[in-house]
Amino acid sequence: MPAAIVVLTAAAALYAAKADGYAPFILAMVALTAIVGIGLNVLVGLTGQVSLGHVGFYAIGAYTVAILTLKGMSFWLALPLAGVLAGAIGLLLSLPALRVTGPYLAMITIAFAFIVNHLTIEWRGLTGGSNGLMGLPPPTLGGTMFTEREIALLAVLLAGLGTFLFHRLANSAWGKAMVAVRDAEVAARSIGLNPVSVKAVAFMLSAAFAGIAGGIFAVLLAFVSPDSFPFTQSILFLFACVVGGAGWVLGPIVGAAITVVLPEMLSGLAEYRLLFFGALLLVVLWLAPQGIIGSVARLFRRIDPRSARESGADVAAFLAATDSASLEVRDIGITFGGIKAACGVSFSAVPGKVTSVIGPNGAGKTTVLNMVGGFYKPDTGSISLSGAELAGAPAWKVARAGIGRTYQTTKLFESMSVLDNVLIAMRGGRLGSMVASAATANDEAIAEALIAFVGYKGALAAIAGDLPHVDRRLVEIARALAMRPRVLLLDEPAAGLMSSDKDALSGLLRRIADLGIAVILVEHDMRLVMGISDHIVVLDAGKPIAAGTPNDIRHDPKVLAAYLGAAEMQARARGDAWDGDKDAVLTAIDLTAGYGAAPVLQKIKLDVRPGEMVALIGANGAGKSTMMRALSGLLRPVGGEVVLDNQRIEHEPAHMIAVRGLALVPEGRQVFPEMSVYDNLELGANTRRNVDYASEIEALLKRFPRLRDRINSKAGLLSGGEQQMLAIARGMMAKPRILLLDEPSLGLAPAMIQELFDVLADLRDEGITILLVDQMATLALAVADRGYVIDSGQIVREDTAAALASDPEVEAAYLGHVADAAQ
Repeated sequence: MPAAIVVLTAAAALYAAKADGYAPFILAMVALTAIVGIGLNVLVGLTGQVSLGHVGFYAIGAYTVAILTLKGMSFWLALPLAGVLAGAIGLLLSLPALRVTGPYLAMITIAFAFIVNHLTIEWRGLTGGSNGLMGLPPPTLGGTMFTEREIALLAVLLAGLGTFLFHRLANSAWGKAMVAVRDAEVAARSIGLNPVSVKAVAFMLSAAFAGIAGGIFAVLLAFVSPDSFPFTQSILFLFACVVGGAGWVLGPIVGAAITVVLPEMLSGLAEYRLLFFGALLLVVLWLAPQGIIGSVARLFRRIDPRSARESGADVAAFLAATDSASLEVRDIGITFGGIKAACGVSFSAVPGKVTSVIGPNGAGKTTVLNMVGGFYKPDTGSISLSGAELAGAPAWKVARAGIGRTYQTTKLFESMSVLDNVLIAMRGGRLGSMVASAATANDEAIAEALIAFVGYKGALAAIAGDLPHVDRRLVEIARALAMRPRVLLLDEPAAGLMSSDKDALSGLLRRIADLGIAVILVEHDMRLVMGISDHIVVLDAGKPIAAGTPNDIRHDPKVLAAYLGAAEMQARARGDAWDGDKDAVLTAIDLTAGYGAAPVLQKIKLDVRPGEMVALIGANGAGKSTMMRALSGLLRPVGGEVVLDNQRIEHEPAHMIAVRGLALVPEGRQVFPEMSVYDNLELGANTRRNVDYASEIEALLKRFPRLRDRINSKAGLLSGGEQQMLAIARGMMAKPRILLLDEPSLGLAPAMIQELFDVLADLRDEGITILLVDQMATLALAVADRGYVIDSGQIVREDTAAALASDPEVEAAYLGHVADAAQ
């Protein structure tokens, strides 16, 4: 790449030295647009932040040079000062601007451009007002006065230098950090990066480039005025970056040539030239959404097939702890909107041991992990490691203190290679020089050894976003280990893995612990938890209810009650055994579905008959919610059939399945929070025509009297139980053939759960067909007619609800078998 930059710069410089007439001016404008585009490439291409106000920095640079040279300062001193001033203002602007993202950031930069434009008009004593500043002295060097040709040559040389600097920046630790923040800001924090600092530096550099370009523009025209910097110029600068290929080294060069030269080539079309120019740009963006350079590069991209190998690097020595201090968590708690998500949680994570935090859905496990990892600030309690208090510290500081983590849904830096994902984590947030290489040969050897250690066997140069699910898990663990953590937080690492992959993961976690790292595991697969844990903490409704060895936990009555349902809560069984139509309204035949290469559901067979309530029960992570999503069309099955009223629906979109009569009340309720209760109910009937909304809503309000007093309130202001009732009522407004309820009791207080199951019993008795998934297995089976037990994506038991309620296989599906606990 450096050779290509030198060749292009030399060719453009040679042309500038020989050109005459109008050509030097056009070449200078191409080079200046390229310089601004290089700055935008840092902002847009590396950090993913969009600015529509860079013409403001361009104007600041131009006016700085104009004012200083008119006061007698040398151009060669004024030009760098223009870049410094624009960069400083860019840094100040970034502090409030980067607290927002997307269109809000763009609007802030637009406002900035308008403010600069207004200042240039109103600050007449300094800027000359609307008339501007004229008679700027041309630069001189060695007695030579610069004309358009020399200024064009200067602009070309600076564009070449800027391109080279971008190349070095993109390959430095700073460049990798910018890409990491763009791809997964949350994960970037967990490897010690401070996103605000990284994005602020990018904004500052981008503004400095624009300021330097503006300074040269001022002497090229020999005058400046507010009209020299129209807002449309900002859009052209952004076009140059995007059309050429944001993130690619030569992208701004190609984009600048197109956005500057193309309108000149179309000048013969007079007033229609801008119309044609705009149309051509749209065609380019349509055919090459990743820019011209990006699209061409992808056509010729070849992945280096070399895989990780056992190098000479000693993983054990690299990960060796400098001390043997435990992580001490004492009485931490946090409240969200009056709801206690966690309260009084205490445990010690001992080096060399696996401490598991388990509990039913909504127990607060991930909340505790987020407090330990610095993503939530505890309201109460203490989190300390080696005497350092970490409670309330930002995530990047917690990571630097020695706590690494993975996520329930993998968060890799998807546009980076596997090797680069690990290398950037090895920096520990300390980025060094902006022009030095991101890694040494020794760093790469250690990174390869870590990747091999976790069991990844794919190509090191593979793009992380293209990896299959199991490899994403392994690379994320390798990246966490690259931080040299003393404590490793793992949030459901086995989710979505096949049985053989889970076995390999279990061995890996044991090896990690044996290296002296304290492992804190949140996991739903009880076989894995019971087989690998040294100590288990059980949470329910945010509170610890038990702690001990796997065998202790396996037989603890409080744990069984938390997973299967408390004995004091009762559900009303059907008075007489169900004896309805045996022709199923909903059938799944060999249904297979998942979220990646490994299927979550494997050849599921299930049927629900008219008027029947069927319970689908199993441990967290067994595949229950995946089943509901596959049946309702939210997740496209990869195999098998789904039949609704004798018609196959597995290939139909979710909205058409809803029209056919299948209504899903999803996990987490998912009401429309900004709409009123009445509007939510009315929207539930959108698949029907000529509906008497008023009478049907009145009937539902009699069934759910809590909603009557909230009928005009925003749904988002309702309590969790009220939102659940609204979600069920909204589903019933569709008059479905079958109602799918996914975890309706999740996160509800015991009294509300009791009320909810009373409502479900009423619905069942009225003949409404229901497929119920709920963590409260005892209550679900009490209210149901039949049940299925799902374990690891397979139906392992089917029987009447009464038979399943007394079956030890149900208990084993939730907490593992006795053999698992004894391992």
